[in-house]
Parts: sequence; structure tokens; C-alpha cells
Amino acid sequence: MATRTRPRLKREARHNEVLALLRREGTVRIAALARAFGVTTETARRDLDQLARSGALNRTYGGGASRSLTDEPPIGVRGRAHAAARARIGVAAAALVSEGDAVMIDCGSTTALFASALAARNLRITVVTNCVPAARMLGTSARCRVILCPGEYVLREGGVYGADTVDFILRYRANKAFVGAGGVAADALTDADSASCAVKRAMIERCDRAVLLVDHSKFELVQFERICALDAIDHIVTDSAPPRGLAAAARRAQVRIDIA
Repeated sequence: MATRTRPRLKREARHNEVLALLRREGTVRIAALARAFGVTTETARRDLDQLARSGALNRTYGGGASRSLTDEPPIGVRGRAHAAARARIGVAAAALVSEGDAVMIDCGSTTALFASALAARNLRITVVTNCVPAARMLGTSARCRVILCPGEYVLREGGVYGADTVDFILRYRANKAFVGAGGVAADALTDADSASCAVKRAMIERCDRAVLLVDHSKFELVQFERICALDAIDHIVTDSAPPRGLAAAARRAQVRIDIA
């Protein structure tokens, strides 16, 4: 009987399998990945290097390891990963905003790109944000009213956080909130930083429609703290179709998915 060979996986599929393996076992080795995927060790090494640059794993000698659940690269470093994909997400998300909307914008590398795309539309809107770069970009539009939250300024995140920030957000009601997350899985959205999670939860609570902006590297990642259940959001804007299990969970939760 002839032996059936496994079809060669494309890069994105290999990356998804590497991340799934890391969630199960915690570490991976280049040689083992090359054998499993039927690729050269150089291809397996490049896969790990790309995932490490995106922040999805920690690179080790001869392989890779799961990221710390509580460590997150600074916003400047995150901003360099998947930049073109996240720019497309920002443009697609900006198209969801209507004239006269009250909008909340979370602090993050993808939401900052969304703010830039939104500023280019020059809509008459009101924005509440804890993100200093977003406030700066939207403030260039004479038709946009920008309300910057108070709080403790965190340089590595480019935004303000803390109890004062959350209390301030809870004073308002928005038509739409645009937030990011460190990971999105079938059961929940998660993030590495507790202060950031508190801001995201407040914005989701105080909006009519919550929109999650994440690129594909965040799919099925789990970080330190739960932000909310998947069904607490209404809409995901991303750059590629999520894995089958996550897509099914989104359908059950009646979460709309737009692919930029």
C-alpha cells in the first residue's frame, strides 16, 4: 500500500500549528518542526523568527518558547509587526464610523492606525480616548472633538491608565468603541496588562457596539488577564480568516467578522 504524504502547509498554516503546539507543550524545536511540516530546518527557523518578531513567542537556542503571559513589548515594537496588515484593519474599521458618532478608542498600536485612518475621513464626531497618539492625530481635524482621559501616563504604551481613567470613561456613552487585545480565543479576549484590561472593559461597557481590532497573530493566543467573554463584543475587524474553532465560536456568539 502506498503511503500518503501530508500536504505541504503554507506559511500561515505552519505558524498557526506552531502556536497551537506551544499552547500544548510550551516549547518547540526547529528540527522537530522541520520533520513535522516536511520543510527544511532553514524554513522552520524563519517561521520561528517571524513569530518572535511579531511577539507571538520567545525565541530560544534551537527553537522557541511560549511568551510570558504578563510581558508585552512596548507599543513602538508592537507597531512594527504586521504593520501593513494592521494599517488595512485601521482603514476598514474607520469605514464603520458615521457622521455624528460618539466614539471611544482604546490605546494600542492597531487602534492608533485606526485613529489615523479616521482622522483622514474628517467626520464630525466626538472621540473619548486614553491614547495620546490617537488624540494627537484626531486633533488635527477641525470637525472632530477629542476628549483625552485623565490618568497616569505610561510612556511605553503611549496612553493614560488607572482608576481616574476608568471612572472618567464611565461618565460617557458611545455609539461605538474600538479596542484591541493581546489575544482572542473562543471563550474570551485577554491581555497582558491589568490596567489596560480595566480600560477596555469600561469602554465595552459604555458603548452600543464594541469593535475589536486584531491581526491574525492574536488568534487563539491567551494572555494573563481576561478582558471579557467573546460574546461581549459585536464585531471583529482583522486581516485574515480566523481558525475554524474561533470562527465557529464567533458565529455562536453572533460576532460579525470583517476581513480587511
